Amino acid sequence: MNSSPNIDSPLIICILGPTAVGKTSVAIKLAQVFNAEVLSVDSRQIYQQISIGTAKPTKEEQDTIRHHLIDCVDIDQTFSVADYQLLADQAINNIHNCQKRVLLVGGSGLYFRAIVDGLFDGPGADWQIRADLSQKAERYGRDYLHRKLRRIDPISAGRIHPNNLPRVIRALEIYKLTGRPISDFQRNWSQNQPRYNFSAFGLTMPREQLYHRIETRVNYMLEIGWIDEVKNLLEEYNSDAHINLRAYPAVQSYGYKEIIDYLDQHLGLDQAISQIKQRTRNYAKRQLTWFRKDSRINWLDVSDFDSVDQIIERMSAQA
Repeated sequence: MNSSPNIDSPLIICILGPTAVGKTSVAIKLAQVFNAEVLSVDSRQIYQQISIGTAKPTKEEQDTIRHHLIDCVDIDQTFSVADYQLLADQAINNIHNCQKRVLLVGGSGLYFRAIVDGLFDGPGADWQIRADLSQKAERYGRDYLHRKLRRIDPISAGRIHPNNLPRVIRALEIYKLTGRPISDFQRNWSQNQPRYNFSAFGLTMPREQLYHRIETRVNYMLEIGWIDEVKNLLEEYNSDAHINLRAYPAVQSYGYKEIIDYLDQHLGLDQAISQIKQRTRNYAKRQLTWFRKDSRINWLDVSDFDSVDQIIERMSAQA
């Protein structure tokens, strides 16, 4: 499933790291220095209808630097990592043809690997298996499927959150089709030749500082209308009795699920906010765990620098 390597292409610069660490502000300045355009490496910013809770770059930031793979999919569309890889390759080619540099920016480790390493050689989709597993999730709950995954592939179960239903189903599907856990395929994945010539930087900061930034960001998102954004989604997508917004992977991620639970009166507002912050912190930890396994990433602790300009200087010297 891997495309032919393209390691003779111009150098791609990557800015990676956990949510709320400050990737966007660094990316905007670095793109100006390098005459680059940004390719989003974010599994939620691709969706058009969810903006506030996904911390998309502002209109001003997108007017300053062109961004790719933001707002390109409806939340009711099926969208796979393979779909993302295809669009990303097209965007990289278009940016190079415009004599610009490519700046990958985001926190989705899986999307990053899809671009630089390709996809592991697993079996294709079996839609009947997926439908059967989806029905079981609806009947018995997401934890039921995650427990099944834990029995057959504890390594993958430790990496995949129970609420990430598409990835849980994909892991179970691969086991049903091959008799091998998905983690076996992924071990060989790490041996692939890179598809692009790239230099990757990971941004980090002390944990307590990062958690404070996460809480501040969640509060800000709520202040600027996150709940109203979700209300509008519910009105638009639940107007048809056959449509259940909860079923869409786009709104199963941290934040949106809790706000829907609040609007449906399953959670109080304070409880929903507390859960959003906790799930976001947990997500940030998983992001760091994923990226730190990749020895090709050069880590920069942003608390060691007095300004974004100093971070840019360090990246420019090392790229």
